[in-house]
Amino acid sequence: MRFSPSIKTAVSLGFHTFPKLIFGELASYVCFLCFSQPYNTSSAHLGLSYWGTVLSRKSFGVIKPEIRVLGVDDGVFTPRIEAWVPVVGVVFRGGYWLDGVMHTKIAVDGFDATGKMSSMITNSPHYKQLRVIMLNGITFAGFNVVDIKVLNAETRLPVIAVTREKPNLTEIREALKHLPKSEERWNAVLNAGELAEVATRHKKEKIYVHVAGISEEDARKVVRLTSTRSNVPEALRVAHLIASGISSKQAELEKV
Repeated sequence: MRFSPSIKTAVSLGFHTFPKLIFGELASYVCFLCFSQPYNTSSAHLGLSYWGTVLSRKSFGVIKPEIRVLGVDDGVFTPRIEAWVPVVGVVFRGGYWLDGVMHTKIAVDGFDATGKMSSMITNSPHYKQLRVIMLNGITFAGFNVVDIKVLNAETRLPVIAVTREKPNLTEIREALKHLPKSEERWNAVLNAGELAEVATRHKKEKIYVHVAGISEEDARKVVRLTSTRSNVPEALRVAHLIASGISSKQAELEKV
């Protein structure tokens, strides 16, 4: 796309020069930024650039019963020790059919969960078929915090973090003070935004979700659709079973 000298000058100098531009040219440039990226063409996306990070938002029309979702959970571990914890991702079509499994590992109380999960997902052969990422909360392997907005931007997939109970932010804040990069971890917690309440199989069986790249209304629909055998999405339930089984077996082998 070709731009006039005024556009090229403004881009080279920075965003503070944009108000001086002619509106028509500015609109053309913004459209170029938003739609020149190689987004998944099977869904509608809106790309917003913020300091080099492209935030991806997917809008759903009709949510299909066989929507492919990824449930991610970690295994069991011993707290406050230097160790690796398995993280398992399970691909489900809706809440009934298991399509695939992926895995990685993260450090106990580390700060690598976001990057490791992003690499696991984007390098998987299932990546192009996925429509939603579901996490079992935003903290893994202790206080290895996932920044769901960064995960959404890097994978260009909506993220729904599910928790059965409301987290105590005061206790989390105090615990993070004893770990390296405490401010970065806390910012990742705050970046998850407000919790939304969702009733799944029964009105009394309520869970809570953080969302990134998807509306709360669509997130509720996806969670309800995929919670077929319990009050949490089936992909998360199965991911928990597999991750727990792997980590338990590893612990047994280490004792031998």
